Amino acid sequence: MSDGAAPGFTVLIPARLASSRLPNKPLADIAGLPMVVRVARQAAQSGAARCVVAADDARILQACQAHGVTAVLTRSDHASGSDRLAEACVQLGLPDDAVVVNVQGDEPLIDPTLIDAVADELRQRPDCVMSTAAHAIASMGDFLNPNVVKVVLDRHHTALYFSRAPIPWWRDGMAAAPGTAAPPASLPSPAPLRHVGIYGYRVGFLRSFPLLDPAPLEHTESLEQLRVLWHGQRIAVHVCDQAPGPGVDTLDDLERVRLIVAKQAA
Repeated sequence: MSDGAAPGFTVLIPARLASSRLPNKPLADIAGLPMVVRVARQAAQSGAARCVVAADDARILQACQAHGVTAVLTRSDHASGSDRLAEACVQLGLPDDAVVVNVQGDEPLIDPTLIDAVADELRQRPDCVMSTAAHAIASMGDFLNPNVVKVVLDRHHTALYFSRAPIPWWRDGMAAAPGTAAPPASLPSPAPLRHVGIYGYRVGFLRSFPLLDPAPLEHTESLEQLRVLWHGQRIAVHVCDQAPGPGVDTLDDLERVRLIVAKQAA
């Protein structure tokens, strides 16, 4: 176990075979390994007590078993990844006070130290039911991009709000170009934060989360984590020094990651 890691936590990796942009994504080959297997091997380098893939298809389960990766088969009709994780927690018999970290199955370059940091963030925050991560935004393009989710924190690094909008926005942000739609020339200070899609959960909350009513803000922003805040719960945020490695959503992403892995192996 790495120094500072929360003891005994479990990494859960949800893997869904259907993908509109990249069919059979979990089984996509990266340097001779299915992507979900590569994710699990990266996660196994963290301080986790165990790493488990929560699959929705027997083909994912078989690929994991062939490479010595622990996996459980969950229902194929779950509405979200958190529902899949909740079922996996029941299958694994995890107690309510256990900590799990959700590592996405399309993050083959995930940094194991980031997994440890998210687990440790939750361990240190008994007032929070979840933890996640963020890093400083360095470009105006990312700040204005609705596909880059932003998060605003309080003094204790607790999430106040997540949004696709550029937040926080300073009063005179458009002053450089009055009366125009041109973006400002520089970012606000301190730097805004980009949310990183990795989550730590207390198992008791994770099991109850799918039963909570969806929040109006969640529908507006298409961000499931807003349900947590809307119901009055807290999310602790670890601020990391740099952006994580690229994930895989499209074929172009897959080719980019294949090149990175090939260079690392050279």
